[in-house]
Amino acid sequence: MAMFVHLTSAAGAARIRRSGIRADSRGPGGERGVYCFPVLPSYTLTHQWLRELARRGTRGGMVAVQVRLDDGQPVLAGHYAGRRRDGHRPVSAVEAVRLIAGRDDPQGWEVFVPRAVRPGEVHRIRSAPQVTGWRYWPGSHGTRPCTCFGCRVRGEYGGRRLRERLPHPLDGPPPPVPVLLGRIAAAGNPGDPRALLDALHWFGTRRRGPVPALAPLAAHPDPRVRRELVWAVARWSTPGTADLLDALAADPDPGVREAVEDVRAAD
Repeated sequence: MAMFVHLTSAAGAARIRRSGIRADSRGPGGERGVYCFPVLPSYTLTHQWLRELARRGTRGGMVAVQVRLDDGQPVLAGHYAGRRRDGHRPVSAVEAVRLIAGRDDPQGWEVFVPRAVRPGEVHRIRSAPQVTGWRYWPGSHGTRPCTCFGCRVRGEYGGRRLRERLPHPLDGPPPPVPVLLGRIAAAGNPGDPRALLDALHWFGTRRRGPVPALAPLAAHPDPRVRRELVWAVARWSTPGTADLLDALAADPDPGVREAVEDVRAAD
């Protein structure tokens, strides 16, 4: 039996003991499953993902869930940087352990199990201190962190102070909502895509926004605008956001539908 560790929020520990680990993550090929890492002799390497996962926000801290998988269980193993380049190799569970343990530097490597982990496969659950591992990427210590909108994590501890100390030249404070709505109105009907994409980019940096004012863009003829609309409202807590995403989930463009699936999978 091959042993792996899955790192997750402590809030789900009771559910994992009762029902196992749900297949909530999206794999390199789009399938649903569970990410984990082999249990190696080095505690630091085994739990290397702790700080990176913890900075995205947890409830009650992190726990390490050790799971036992059959040696022949099909998995995908590879470096996280290769997810979008088909860089993950289909191997058995025991081969994944050998592959990663045999590397000179296994930092950044991961194993994806393309299914849920059953309760009987959960070996034990224990607390995991969030001081182990790397942040941002392996070897990033000593490198100036990027504070652009694409790199920063909303709600990250110390994030506001970091952005104030290291402001990004392209992602400063967003224009006020009336200014953005004025730009959308000035774009015409159905609207210049470039102007709409720029306005939607800034709306995406907010926690809330005017859903009724943006809802007509769901019918814009340019699918790029509809995709950007998905990302703009994805993290909003404004009433009506879920209904707008439901409508975009049935969009005729596959890219728009995939965008809705991606933002919902990230929740």
